[in-house]
Amino acid sequence: MIQANKKTLQRILDDNRKYTADGKVADYIPELGHANPAALGFTLATKNDGIASVGDCDTTFTLQSISKVISLLVALLDHGPKKVFAKVGMEPSGDPFNSIIKLETMDHHKPLNPMINAGAIAIASMIAGNHVAERFQRVCELLHLMTANTHISLNEQVYRSEKATGDRNRSLAYFMKSTGIIETDVEEALDLYFQLCSIQVRCSDLAKIGLFLANWGRIEGKDSPLVDPCIVQILLTIMMTSGMYNASGEFAIHVGIPAKSGVSGGILAVVPNKMGIGVIGPAIDDKGNSVAGMRILEDLSKEYGLHVFSEG
Repeated sequence: MIQANKKTLQRILDDNRKYTADGKVADYIPELGHANPAALGFTLATKNDGIASVGDCDTTFTLQSISKVISLLVALLDHGPKKVFAKVGMEPSGDPFNSIIKLETMDHHKPLNPMINAGAIAIASMIAGNHVAERFQRVCELLHLMTANTHISLNEQVYRSEKATGDRNRSLAYFMKSTGIIETDVEEALDLYFQLCSIQVRCSDLAKIGLFLANWGRIEGKDSPLVDPCIVQILLTIMMTSGMYNASGEFAIHVGIPAKSGVSGGILAVVPNKMGIGVIGPAIDDKGNSVAGMRILEDLSKEYGLHVFSEG
């Protein structure tokens, strides 16, 4: 499919380049402010046709909130859904990703879902390991298996920038410690969270992660799943309802596939049973989503009938 339609992919990219001017890079994290706002590219990885990339796919960027999908996966492997969702909810949020309002006003003081910052910090506190370095390495090793890329690692400069500007995240974490949501060391949970956000990747890595999830936890060429498909089902459902910050409902209507964005401009998208998609477009909107990247995914969905509720 994708190899035969490389011209179509290029056309979709070219049609959407103009939208990079409608966003701006996330300079509230100083190191992210160095990104090129005009950069744009995407990679598709399918079960049968391999990989196709168009645009600026050699651009490296950090996972940011896309890491929340991977950390949730590891926490579910460590503890199972019952324990994880005793601490973090499953409901969409209409508030910004770094909001503290619901933590304070809801009786259980539980983050609404694992895709907002509070939920992801709580999830980071549950990842097993004797110290932060061991926990971070476990996450990286899983990424290496998913992508067949052992070079995925920490961007030290972004990590330090995240840590230096993360006061809102600290307030979320210490509030959750005070209410018993976080039971481990707060600073270790925060440090792991900042490191996970600062893992450096390319579009092809995201596409392969997406393909792994599209294959229900199976690595291409292997029969037995690395991850229980029931866990993948949980991940995809939460991505569908909460993965695009407080634009998730609109994205579900217009694009209709599970996805997770990050303020670096990356988007991980999954078409179950078919393909994974990785997008980079550092110019983001006020909700934290790549402006041109979302347009690309909408066009891909329409062109190839990817919406999960498409007729037929």
